[in-house]
Amino acid sequence: MTAETGLDQGRSAFREQRWTEAFESLRDADRQGGLPAADLERLATAEILTGNAATGIESLTRAHEEYLVVGDIVGAARCAAWMALHLMNTGESARAGGWLARGQRLADELPVPDAVQGFLLIPACLGKLYGGDPEGALMLFSRAAEIGQRFQDRDLSALALLGRGQATLELGRPEEGLRMFDEVMVAVTTGELSAVPSGIAYCAVIGNCQVAFDLERAMEWTAALDRWCSARPDMVPFSGQCQAHRAEIFRLHGAWAEALAAAGMAQERSGRGDPQALYGGYYQQGEVQRLTGNLDAAQASFTQAASSGYEPQPGLALLILARGDAKQAQTMIRRAAGLADTATRRHLLPALVDIELAVPDVQAAREAAEELAAFARDCPRPMVRAVASQADGAVKLAEGDPRGATQALRQAWQLWLGLAVPYEAARCRVLIGQACRDLGDETSAGMEFEAAHTEFLGLGAVPAAAWTASLMRKDDAGTPGPLTAREAEVLRLVASGQGNRAIAAVLFLSEKTVARHISNIFLKLDLSSRAAATRYAFEHGLAP
Repeated sequence: MTAETGLDQGRSAFREQRWTEAFESLRDADRQGGLPAADLERLATAEILTGNAATGIESLTRAHEEYLVVGDIVGAARCAAWMALHLMNTGESARAGGWLARGQRLADELPVPDAVQGFLLIPACLGKLYGGDPEGALMLFSRAAEIGQRFQDRDLSALALLGRGQATLELGRPEEGLRMFDEVMVAVTTGELSAVPSGIAYCAVIGNCQVAFDLERAMEWTAALDRWCSARPDMVPFSGQCQAHRAEIFRLHGAWAEALAAAGMAQERSGRGDPQALYGGYYQQGEVQRLTGNLDAAQASFTQAASSGYEPQPGLALLILARGDAKQAQTMIRRAAGLADTATRRHLLPALVDIELAVPDVQAAREAAEELAAFARDCPRPMVRAVASQADGAVKLAEGDPRGATQALRQAWQLWLGLAVPYEAARCRVLIGQACRDLGDETSAGMEFEAAHTEFLGLGAVPAAAWTASLMRKDDAGTPGPLTAREAEVLRLVASGQGNRAIAAVLFLSEKTVARHISNIFLKLDLSSRAAATRYAFEHGLAP
């Protein structure tokens, strides 16, 4: 094959987004006779999209230099801007800053304004956005949007609008931000944008929809991203992030085996050229492991997620709570929520309520629940209303208002059912059962506990099933004999395989108190081991 033939084939494959063929044809043409700057830029894109980021950066550097040789300052500056974005994506901030400075210097030399000046604003915009200055980011993104509109550059306009949406969301105006995301996605799904901006938009919009508790939008765009990636099977960037988003959707819907499979695929892709998938792949894996009671594995997964530079919250704080250290969990979640932007803080509030109630600090839990209630009033989407109602019901239960708790919790339960989120729906039923018990309706309480227990067992949610079992009172055939009601609860958890720390977390006790209860159980029942206690529990109908 001649270099000219290979070049033609490479250009054709690039236009049709057949990235492996484009990469191979353009590489071969380059080896035979070199490539002009525009084709080196195409080669770099194809390399990056097939997971060859290092060689892609080298090709983009060569394209930049070739543009300078032929006097194309705009092309050289554009390569510098994309170089800065790609290097920021891989965490090489110093190199990214160097390329950004070079690109800006070149743009300053232009005799007339050009769209590339808007592209060079994007890395600076992102620096402000992720550096805790959403107001400043919004101003810069708006300037970039004006440049994009002036030069009718669709890629720049979409990236700028995407950034404006993210900054608006962080400033606490989610409905406005989500409308901007919808407009961006119109450009993506109609094929107006090139591949890299399309992938950036897909992943950023989905992630922000999940932070904003907009499960319906997240599901819709995740399905669209999955179709987009499936049509480009050789594309590595964005495909791992797609799997991480799929893992979160699967987890919420109770398909935990599928969630783990998707999380594993995200991890694999993160090592092949989609580094942004690292956090989501390990965080979602850790969440499933936490919910199923595999706490050591969850700890390892959250540690891997943290290596991405993002803090694995609220999962890590809830893991610490599950291990029985409510005060440390409180310290951790309070610090994370206190430092977070508005959108991220709202994402942490449900866990903050749960942990404050476990300490217990009911007043702090009430304050967090009120924040969620205000959020729900401003943005009455189903998932926001579900988390707000659930938090309100849990706090009212702790405040001694079982009637008010029941009303709020039933509303949350219905919303979770409508969203097909079974774990949270079952948690609501347990709390409703506790409210029924507080009102003296033991029959209804038992029905709620039984339904929730069955759901938890079906999900494989061992800690939640054990918690529910500890609340289920047996009939006369299963009375605890010489044990107190609290000792019977401890015995049921021992029989479910829980250690002292986990039992302490479930019952909101100290480990020392749990150890004392177990000692009393052994003494009263003349037992000498946990195995014997477990056997006794099963023989006397006290096991979960």
